[in-house]
Amino acid sequence: MSLNIQVKFDEKENQWVFLPEGEIDIYTSPKFKEEILKHFSSKQTDILIDGENLNYVDSTGLGALISILKKLKDNEYKIYLSNIKPNIRKIFDITELDKLFIIRGEKDE
Repeated sequence: MSLNIQVKFDEKENQWVFLPEGEIDIYTSPKFKEEILKHFSSKQTDILIDGENLNYVDSTGLGALISILKKLKDNEYKIYLSNIKPNIRKIFDITELDKLFIIRGEKDE
């Protein structure tokens, strides 16, 4: 499957909002990472990744997210994840990446 990414800037929250649709895998993770870092470089702010239409993330997708997180943390910005499907959330739990990323809409937000 492919990956489409809608991007918008939320002036009210002062953050980039990314809406990936499809899968973040070995084929699409470079595009995903490049797209996010391109926008972040143009305006450095926090980032929200809305996973409502995201169906799958593999280990290379997680690697891309970690790489993006490191870049943002170097500049003291954060990544928020929202609307993550249970199958994707499970990967974050198993790998304990739920401790690194801020997952919105949960009691431990």
